[in-house]
Amino acid sequence: MNKIPAFGLGTFRLKGQVVIDSVRNGLELGYRTIDTAQIYGNEAEVGEAIAGSGVRREDLFLTTKIWVDNYARGKLAASLEDSLTKLRTDYVDLTLIHWPAPNNGVSLEEFMSALADAKARGLTREIGVSNFNIALTQQAIAVVGKDAIATNQIELSPYLQNRKLVDFLQREGIRVTSYMTLAYGKVLGDPVIGAIAQRHEATPAQVALAWAMQLGYSVIPSSTKRENLASNLRARTLQLTADDMAQIAALERNGREVSPDGLAPQWD
Repeated sequence: MNKIPAFGLGTFRLKGQVVIDSVRNGLELGYRTIDTAQIYGNEAEVGEAIAGSGVRREDLFLTTKIWVDNYARGKLAASLEDSLTKLRTDYVDLTLIHWPAPNNGVSLEEFMSALADAKARGLTREIGVSNFNIALTQQAIAVVGKDAIATNQIELSPYLQNRKLVDFLQREGIRVTSYMTLAYGKVLGDPVIGAIAQRHEATPAQVALAWAMQLGYSVIPSSTKRENLASNLRARTLQLTADDMAQIAALERNGREVSPDGLAPQWD
C-alpha cells in the first residue's frame, strides 16, 4: 500500500562534486531512490547527476524537504518550484516538512495545508513529515488525514530505536523512514553487530540496514565511496534471524545524534 521504497540514497552533508559523484555512482550501481533537502544546498548537483545518468525520470523516486524559512503559505509552493528547477524535474515523488520548528511563527495547520495544496497542484506525488513526535504527527493527521502522510522520516538506529513513536506510526499506517541508521558510524564498531555480521559474512553496515528494513522501515544511507554504496545495497538481501533481531533490540540506549534547538520537538 505504501509507496515509499525501502532502500534509497541519502545526500545529507554531501556538497558539490562529492554529491554529484555519489549520486552518479549510486545510479550506476542500481539505486533508484534519492533523498535530498532544500537546506542541504545540493539539489542542483543532485539534478545534474541525475540528468547525466541516462536513468529515466519515471524510474526514480526523488524526495526533498521544505526548509523552515519556507513554511508560510505564501512561500512553500514557490520554494518547492525552485527545488524542482534545481532538480531538473516537473515533480518530486515525496516532499517532507523538514523539522516541526514549533516557534518559527508558522502554524502546523498552515504549513501542512500548504503542503497538501502543493500536492494537489502536482508539484509532488506524496507528502509527509520529518522529525515529528507523536503529538505533532496527530496534529498533522488532523489537518490532512493520515492517508495523506506517506512517511515520518526520523533519526533511528540500533542505539536510538524510538519504539513509542514507531509503534504509533505503524498503527496509523504511516511508513517509518530511518535516517542516521548507522548513528554517524558509531554502530559499525559495536561488538554485538560485529559478531552478527561475522556469522552472516556481512558488514556491520549491512546488518544495521537489514535490521531496520526487517522492522518495516525505509533506509537512506549515504556514502562518498563507491564500494560502500555497492556494499550497502547488499543489505536488501540479508536475512537476520529472530535471535539477531533480539540482540540488536537490546542495544537501545537513547543515543540521539541530532536535536537542533528551535527546530526539534519534545521527543517521545
